[in-house]
Amino acid sequence: MKSLACGLILSTTLITPAVAMDQSLVRQFKKLDPQTRLEQRCDTEAMDRINADETEYRPDKVIAYSFADPLYEKNQIKAPGAVFRSKGEWYRLKFKCVTGPDHIEVLSLKYKIGEQIPRDQWNGHYLYP
Repeated sequence: MKSLACGLILSTTLITPAVAMDQSLVRQFKKLDPQTRLEQRCDTEAMDRINADETEYRPDKVIAYSFADPLYEKNQIKAPGAVFRSKGEWYRLKFKCVTGPDHIEVLSLKYKIGEQIPRDQWNGHYLYP
C-alpha cells in the first residue's frame, strides 16, 4: 500500500437525488427496514465516492461494522470500524453519512481511508477474498 494513501481524508457534501440512482436500486433500498436502509445506502455511497475520487482504490464492497459497531442517529450513521474491499484486498475505513428522512438521499458523507488489513486478520472480522 502506498503510504500517501494512508490517512487520506476526503470530505464531500452533495445532494444526491434518488432519481440519479438506478430506480431498481431505489426499489431495493425501500424494501429494507429504516436502519438497514440507512446503513446500506451509506455503504453504497462510500463505495461510489471512493471509486469516483482520484485514488488507487476501486472498492466493490463496504461493510460498516467489521471492527466496531456503527453509531446511529435519526438520519445519520457513524461507522468508525468500517472496511472496504478493493482489488481483492481489505482496507480500514471510517465514515460519517447523513441522509434525508427516507434514507435514500445522501446529504453528506465524510470518510477516511486507513491501513490495509493483513490477511491473517480477515477470518476474525468475517472478511473474504
